[in-house]
Amino acid sequence: MRGELRILGMAHGLLLGLVLASPMIGSSALPWGVEALFIIAAFQLRLADRRWDARAGLRGWASHIRMAPARMVPWAGTAVVAVIAGPEQAALAGSILTAVILGELLIYPIGANLLGRLPRPGLAGLILLLIIGCGLSEPGQASRFAVAFAIGMTGCVFWMRGPDGEMRSTMIATAIATAAFLAALFHPESARWVIPAGALAATLALAHLSVIRRQPQHWRIAGGARAFRSLLSRP
Repeated sequence: MRGELRILGMAHGLLLGLVLASPMIGSSALPWGVEALFIIAAFQLRLADRRWDARAGLRGWASHIRMAPARMVPWAGTAVVAVIAGPEQAALAGSILTAVILGELLIYPIGANLLGRLPRPGLAGLILLLIIGCGLSEPGQASRFAVAFAIGMTGCVFWMRGPDGEMRSTMIATAIATAAFLAALFHPESARWVIPAGALAATLALAHLSVIRRQPQHWRIAGGARAFRSLLSRP
């Protein structure tokens, strides 16, 4: 997947850098940053593993688990950052590692098979249910991070089923992300629901922007109208 969805990849790297630098910036937002990181990382993981259907079953599970240790390195660094951030965030490290293990070894292998059978409206309904379920957990809990991982996975399948690079879809996703983050800013009590929704919407918007289609160039005859008239005047 190198070179694909470049804008989304850059945003993923920027978010990871901000999370790793959070002890110097401010550790209070660390749980929210980690949650958004789970969503975008699961989205990227499912996108990179689009060949799952071709190797489903135990073979696919074994292949996924065999490649999992390399993906654990950034999460281990994030857990270390949570420990460095102070005693109030120390429990976050255990939640991160628990959610990563659940996501990589259980949620992803099972979800990759089940999500492929759902139509796009069913995926949208599942995303809504997952966001509601995510809001029922307290920020920073392993269960919330695991659900965020599932949200990112489902959002990726939803995106792959739809029109990619369409301006209308891009604007809708951008509007939802903006509204969600504004709601979290002005109504903090709604943050537990709107932040995962906003993170997924922002991920979808960045994915659309990564493959946005250029304005098509209409076909024209070389030489303009004069050439066109000369063609018409020919017998």
